[in-house]
Amino acid sequence: MEYRKLGNSGIKVSEIGLGGNTFGENERQAWGIDEGPSISIINHALELGINFIDTSNWYGNRGRSEEIIGKAIKGKRSKVIVATKFGLPMGEGPNNSGGSRHHILQAVNDSLRRLDTDYIDLYQMHKPDPDTPMEETLRTLDDLVKSGKVRYIACSNFNAWLLNDAMWISHTKNLNSFVTVQTRFNLLDRSIETELVPCAQANNIGIIPWGPLAGGFLTGKYKKEQAPEPGTRFAKPPPIYEDFWSNANFEKLAGLEKFAEEHGHRVGELAISWLLTKPWVSTVIAGAHTLEQVSQTVSAARWKLTREETILVDSITLPHKL
Repeated sequence: MEYRKLGNSGIKVSEIGLGGNTFGENERQAWGIDEGPSISIINHALELGINFIDTSNWYGNRGRSEEIIGKAIKGKRSKVIVATKFGLPMGEGPNNSGGSRHHILQAVNDSLRRLDTDYIDLYQMHKPDPDTPMEETLRTLDDLVKSGKVRYIACSNFNAWLLNDAMWISHTKNLNSFVTVQTRFNLLDRSIETELVPCAQANNIGIIPWGPLAGGFLTGKYKKEQAPEPGTRFAKPPPIYEDFWSNANFEKLAGLEKFAEEHGHRVGELAISWLLTKPWVSTVIAGAHTLEQVSQTVSAARWKLTREETILVDSITLPHKL
């Protein structure tokens, strides 16, 4: 396992991270797995050298993922970089979501309790909150860093102008600033390369891609002429993945599968390896349902694409400039 700097922070994380969205039985998602297999997956990931685990207080039916991770890392806390998020609705009521000071202070204490820890390594705002001034959010997060409850702060699903605005407020107000931004990025969705990537580079912020396999589309297990099997993600895809199912993407997938096969790999391995060619990517987080999937993801990181190979992949996925 190789390690990279977590954005502009001073800590290093495994170039492959473990996503916690699959941990915990979930009434919203048919692919959630229960506690026993989840803990086995986490332990296996740690044995393979993964030291970065990403979750959210919303995952696993609002909190279950954090609880499972807390149990799995008990006694090994110092060896794990734990990232979680706040901001999505955690119940009924107008103040039970977002980036207000009221909600953040409640959310962080709840996450610390579920994770059974006294600090969070990377605390991320899950999505923008247009109803709360960014300075209020950043001042609250700054207080959490100063109190020791949080080591570093970050954001998720921000576009370039909002990220730049947040960095400007942090710098001018002398507040702790975001060290990473988590965003959808994969071989089939490269839209962040136009503005968000240059913005992140200018501010020395690391990028953490979510959905590296496009919700499983880039594994090649789905076929254009076949309906997705019940229980799979695309049987009833959430809005964040449903746009991947298109004729254009199936054509790209065919080209990617051919390239991977010619090089003795699977298309899913290509998807991970390609992301790691980007020096501004801090870590690639991937979820897993089995121990084998974790091993496959780690193995994919060992495939180092050459510059020439990367150009060929780009010609398949990006036939014209953005």
